[in-house]
Amino acid sequence: MIILSLLHPVKQIPVQVWTFSDSESVIRIGRSNDNQVVLYSAVVSRHHVELHRVKAGWEMINLGTNGTYFEGKRVTQVPVMDGAVIRLARSGPNLQIRLNESALEELNRNPMLARLSHSGQDASHAPTEITSQTYPEFTNQDTPKQFFSADN
Repeated sequence: MIILSLLHPVKQIPVQVWTFSDSESVIRIGRSNDNQVVLYSAVVSRHHVELHRVKAGWEMINLGTNGTYFEGKRVTQVPVMDGAVIRLARSGPNLQIRLNESALEELNRNPMLARLSHSGQDASHAPTEITSQTYPEFTNQDTPKQFFSADN
């Protein structure tokens, strides 16, 4: 079993969870509806990441234009360890990956995860829209009048 958890951007707790059986060989993540995990975010590519089952476990392959980050570094292909957190793009969503027994233990220990969970087999689940709020950047030369005047 493999569990992918979309983490809250500040609290780093799961806000949505997808579970996949051991029979899965590839899990696709991105903005397009043909992925098993669909995340609507401006920085997430249509086909951003694939997780592939390999002899030693799982590996992550970046397909995204904006990159995928593991332990703060942009990566193209890395083995996936239990508990790993990947970030889609520099400012995108964080996904935690739980593998095998630890994934099952996590579901049993935390009933909230079961309520947040979507089966990877069920393509009818609603995509997750990720929104962010940006603010104008101020420089030393900027004055509040420039940004908040009635003329703008």
